[in-house]
Amino acid sequence: MSRWSVHRSVLLMLPAALLASACASAGSSGSTAPSAAVATHPPGGGVVTPSPARSAAATEPPAATLAAEGGDPVTGQLGSFTWGDGGSDSPWLPGSPISVGSGERLTVALADGVAVATWSAKRVPAGTTDGSGAVGLGTGGPPIAFDAPGTGPWSVQVTVDFDGGLGSASYYWLVSVR
Repeated sequence: MSRWSVHRSVLLMLPAALLASACASAGSSGSTAPSAAVATHPPGGGVVTPSPARSAAATEPPAATLAAEGGDPVTGQLGSFTWGDGGSDSPWLPGSPISVGSGERLTVALADGVAVATWSAKRVPAGTTDGSGAVGLGTGGPPIAFDAPGTGPWSVQVTVDFDGGLGSASYYWLVSVR
């Protein structure tokens, strides 16, 4: 077996071993919080160049905040992402709580000056865990802005494709619309 085959075999087994370890430790903690995500390489083995605005040591995409006009911004929960030479896969998350008025314009801002190429926003009823039946709230290029869904509690996902091929990320908020 060539040296490359041995290294390739080890690299292919590493994510499975890390996942098994993460699942075992999450199951024994007694916590109801989501377990830590397992780092993976982007599909196709490509290399994603970090943004000049981000440190080369950054292991995750920038934080994203959601705000209604005149309201305080709330940092979203980071879900699935690809960034740098790694990434994470996550289920649909409940999201960080924020309360807004029906029809209010919601805006999302990224930290660290990272630019957006495209984005999309979807919602499901609060408590939905798999994203099935998600309804679109908007899509486009920068800036990220869309109208709040109708009255009720919603889990809102905003997926961002970063400019310059830096990767993508999904962020979640638990939006209570009054």
